[in-house]
This record gives sequence, structure tokens and C-alpha cells, in this order.
Amino acid sequence: MPKVLLTGGSGFIAAHVLDLLLKRGYEVVTTVRSETKASPIRAKYPGAKLTVAIVPDIGAPDAFNSVIASNPDLDYVQHTASPFHYHWTDARTELLEPAVNGTTSVLRAVAKHAPSVKRVVVTSSFAAILSEADLANPHRTFSEADWNPSSYEDGVTGSAATSYRVSKKFAEKAAWDFVATEKPGFDLATICPPLVFGPVAHHLDSLAAINTSNGRFAELLQGKWKEEIPAAGVFLWVDVRDAALAHVEAMERPEAGGKRFFTTAGYYDNRRILKAVRAAFPELAGQLPAEDVRGAPGADFPAGGSIGFDNSRATNVLGIDWIPLEKSAADTIKSLQGIPA
Repeated sequence: MPKVLLTGGSGFIAAHVLDLLLKRGYEVVTTVRSETKASPIRAKYPGAKLTVAIVPDIGAPDAFNSVIASNPDLDYVQHTASPFHYHWTDARTELLEPAVNGTTSVLRAVAKHAPSVKRVVVTSSFAAILSEADLANPHRTFSEADWNPSSYEDGVTGSAATSYRVSKKFAEKAAWDFVATEKPGFDLATICPPLVFGPVAHHLDSLAAINTSNGRFAELLQGKWKEEIPAAGVFLWVDVRDAALAHVEAMERPEAGGKRFFTTAGYYDNRRILKAVRAAFPELAGQLPAEDVRGAPGADFPAGGSIGFDNSRATNVLGIDWIPLEKSAADTIKSLQGIPA
């Protein structure tokens, strides 16, 4: 039974990765930041070949040394843990450095303590691919060949969104640089999703704790769209189950080694989400906006088109048959019903 380390196991994508790994028969060691996050995972999988370890600060030097040294027989590593929030006062020390250090500390620890590891898969983001100047340019097509041109200093001094995007770029670049420079016994694959929607598989005490991308579904369920449909943001998305599948297929398929994967199902907008939820849940009519409700600027897909995307590598190399938006939206709402506000 191959053994996998999954960092950040209580996260939105990671919870689906964990579920898939266990279903495929892997032994899993997963890390979380506290016992509060560990307990629900242990309770969800009684009797599974699963160990939940506590790594309280992924940005600390050598944060993963202990857990990896305790599991030198690992075959694979899935590194999903990374800060994703806009609640910092200093972007350098609270976001950028933890993202980069968290990635490099995992890779150093694997190289030093787990020589049997064949491949490390790192969760990156479309944020590491995009160019902010081109996000409204319908003549620009993005693929894995692209890198976000923003500098580290842009991440220190820029907006919250820029700082987050820069943290993802430099964390992923640190991983590729490590493999190129240190030439460890493992190879690398990275997964670069845009906005990630889909059903929640991790424990939530309340809808207030929902992941950022899915927050729009919680607000819709709570009646917060009744007066106006909010702006969508970047018009590219992927279902969390496809993002998780990409992680596991990138781990298992030999031809995925050494590659980045832009994992997107294509376009969405918030009005399409509303239409899908209305069709799937007629009983929620009282909580949903009327069909003629106005949209804020950016709520609807631009009449002139949006940025182009090329997801052919993920489709062909990883064999993903992308979940459609209508199914994703319906499954997301279903998973949120019953969670207290």
C-alpha cells in the first residue's frame, strides 16, 4: 500500500484529495494546524489507514521535518497547505514568506528524510499564471506556459489581491527552483486552478468559515443576492472534485512529472450560478433573487468576451472530463444546507 503525505488536510481542496486517496487504497499521513482541525478528520474516517499530525505553523523553519522524519517510507507528497486570506497587516511576513517557506521546507524535509518519495504535487493557482494587466483582455489566452509577471516587491506593496497572487507565484517558483538546483530523488508536478467551487467535504462549524471561492454560494443561500447579483471576479472556475482528481492523477501518471497543469473547466458568471441554483432548488425561491434582478458591474459574462484559456494539457494528460457548472452549483448548495450561518 503506497504511502502519501498530504499537507493541509482540513482545507477545501485537500479534503477531497484525502477522500480520493483513501478510496484508491493509499495509506495517508495528513497535517493540520491544530487538534481542533484534526479531530473531525479522524472521526470521519474511523479504521482508515490514516494518521493526522499537527504542524501548527507551516511557515516556520523546518516546519515539516518532524512529521516527515517520522514517516521515511513515504512514496508521494501532496502539498496543499498555503495561506489564503486577506487579513494581514504585513504582506511580506504574514503571507509571502509563509507561502514560500512552507513549500521549500516540505521539499527540503522530503529530500533529507524520505528518499523513497517519487513525486511531489504542489497546489499552485491560476494566480501564478495570470497577468493582472490582461485580465480583461479577450485577445489574451493563458496556459501553463505563462507566469505572472508581478515582482516580489509588487506583492509587498500592492493590493491584497496582488499580494495573494504574488505569494502563489513565488511559492510555485520556489518549488521548481528547488528541484532544478538540488536535483532530489523526486520529480514535481503543480496544479494551477482558478476559482474553485463545489461541495464541501471538510468540517465547517458555520457558513462564516467557508472557503473564499464558495462564499458566493453561502451568500446566495442566505438571501444576500436578492437586491443585486454581485461581481464575479475572474470568469474562470473549476469544480473542487476535478481539482482534487487532478492532484491524484498528476501523482499517479508517469507522464505528468515535471509539468504544470492549468485546471479550469471554463467560464462562469454569477447570473449563471443563480440560474442553475434556481432550476435545481425551486423550493428556495423565497431566498433567491427575482429573475430580473440587476447585476453589479462584473456579475455577467462580458459582452465582448473574457480572457482565453488553454486547459488541453490537464484534459489530455490527466484525463479529466470536467464537471459542468450546473452540477457543481447544485451540489455545492446541497452540501451547505443545514450548516448554521
